[in-house]
Amino acid sequence: MKSQKKVFVVTGGEGFIGSNLIKKINSTKKNIKIISIDNNLSKQLNKIKSANNNKIIYLRGHTKNIRNLLKNEPKIECIFHFGEFSRIVKSFENSKKCFSSNHTGTLEVIKFCSDKNIKIIYSASSSKFGNKGRDEHLSPYSWTKSKNIELIKNYSDWFHLNYEIVYFYNVYGPGHIRKGEMAAVIGIFENCYLKNIPITVIKPGTQKRDFTHVDDIINGVMLAFKKNLNGEFMLGTNKNTSVENIAKLFKHPIIYIDEKPGERLASTIPDLDSQKRLGYKPKIKIQDYIKSFLDENKR
Repeated sequence: MKSQKKVFVVTGGEGFIGSNLIKKINSTKKNIKIISIDNNLSKQLNKIKSANNNKIIYLRGHTKNIRNLLKNEPKIECIFHFGEFSRIVKSFENSKKCFSSNHTGTLEVIKFCSDKNIKIIYSASSSKFGNKGRDEHLSPYSWTKSKNIELIKNYSDWFHLNYEIVYFYNVYGPGHIRKGEMAAVIGIFENCYLKNIPITVIKPGTQKRDFTHVDDIINGVMLAFKKNLNGEFMLGTNKNTSVENIAKLFKHPIIYIDEKPGERLASTIPDLDSQKRLGYKPKIKIQDYIKSFLDENKR
């Protein structure tokens, strides 16, 4: 009798970070099943071909329906919950979508994991730490992400939910979004460069961010998955760089545009000792990444 394959679920599996996670799991584990759940909010279609005798299944749907989407999966090893609304500025314009995804959908994922005794890896946001914690109230996005962390911890205390929380810092790298409402800063800068139009920097430009390559993020996520700590782990580089200094690395004209709602002046990095507890060590520098991008796109 064949042994049942271990099942890993990735919400947001067709998005930038989720697809990179599936790629990593697919390349390092054998004879497993990976299920992606995605409502395609980011308009990406990043699908990975199966390898290592694995099976990858792509489901289209909202996380609020996770119980029905996974009703035929009796034993799930872990749910990597990356499928949430993920932009600060756009959460003002699309607050209904933000609350539907980050509140309603995530609550159902947490309840499902708790009921089925499934480990959850939650992709939290570093935005909750800014300004001594007060920045969690700056936007619908930041607020919902912060409250989900509280909810996961409470479910652990109330119902013994097994979790690890990983905090992301301005993730960039292959497959990130370069245009449209879900594009992030490095992708936007690249798109401006490729179109040969001025790079747009939000005023004042001195706001600082910790930019982290997606490969480092995914390595950190997999290290956290192996633990059983119910812990929180910061997956950044522990180095802040101003947005305008990053823009200058492209050696391209820059224009400054008006400040957006929810804009933070700094990215705060509390010391949660991820290097010691996980063995996590970021390897890729944003300066080296941009240099490689410019070398590949010489004019």
